[in-house]
Amino acid sequence: MRDLLEMMAKSLADHKEDIQIEEHSEGGVVDLTLKVNPEDMGKVIGKQGRIANSMRQILKACAIKENVKVSLEIASLDE
Repeated sequence: MRDLLEMMAKSLADHKEDIQIEEHSEGGVVDLTLKVNPEDMGKVIGKQGRIANSMRQILKACAIKENVKVSLEIASLDE
């Protein structure tokens, strides 16, 4: 799932080198944190969060195949 998220994020962002992904797994739950350059936040989240929600839906479909739950948090590198 990490590779899938990285591919989606890099296709959207202008500052591809600044993308960082943190992954924590516990008891069938995978928590992903996507950190991007502050200038790319709007592109990754999208209008009214539509792109972020679409990314979450794709990750959930992937998680069903792996029989786990997944959550995605998007943050700026400044935070």
